[in-house]
Amino acid sequence: MNAINITSIAILGVLLGIAGPAYGQSEQGEKQDHPGQQQNKPDQHHAQQQRQANPQQHQPQHPEQRQNQDKHPQQAQQQQPAQNAQPQHAQQQNNRPPQRTQQQQRVEQAAWQQHRAKSWQSDHRTWQQRGGYNGYRIPNDRYLGHFGPNHGFRIYGRPFLVVGGYPRFQYSGYWFSMVDPWPEYWANDWYDTDDVYVTYIDNGYYLFNRRHPQTGIAINISL
Repeated sequence: MNAINITSIAILGVLLGIAGPAYGQSEQGEKQDHPGQQQNKPDQHHAQQQRQANPQQHQPQHPEQRQNQDKHPQQAQQQQPAQNAQPQHAQQQNNRPPQRTQQQQRVEQAAWQQHRAKSWQSDHRTWQQRGGYNGYRIPNDRYLGHFGPNHGFRIYGRPFLVVGGYPRFQYSGYWFSMVDPWPEYWANDWYDTDDVYVTYIDNGYYLFNRRHPQTGIAINISL
């Protein structure tokens, strides 16, 4: 019995000695299989610090927001100022009427000055006094869109002719001939500096000066 017990104890010791190193190797193998777990901890801590420093950069984006960005990639470009846009002063210069030559200025000035009234009250006549208006009549839709007190313009720079000694200018596709002389109390260069408009009153067309809205000059219209 003693020999058997001694032998059993010896065998058990051998087995324990073999299992011990194997168990240690198993633990080391498991640690080697997951080395990233310990290495990721500092990275996670660093990422958390970044989120705390810049919370807006790490907020989750709504799917609709992502779709809107994909559908409208040009919105960001449209918000940027156009590099090829013309400066404001250049646009204003483009809107100015063309400059006249000195000869054109002399012809127009002479035509206007020849038809300046000496006494407006005695020199002018209304269309009723002239027997009524018999010239071209502007269609109603065209008149509402381009004529009347709300549609002022300047004669300066527009096509100009002298027909029968009377000044004639073009506006909105029509020619306007002065029938009455212009009042002597208007400025010498009113046709260059003042805003005027054409209106239909008392069965005839008249040219009005915004500086003198109480005075209308009888005019004739043609194509």
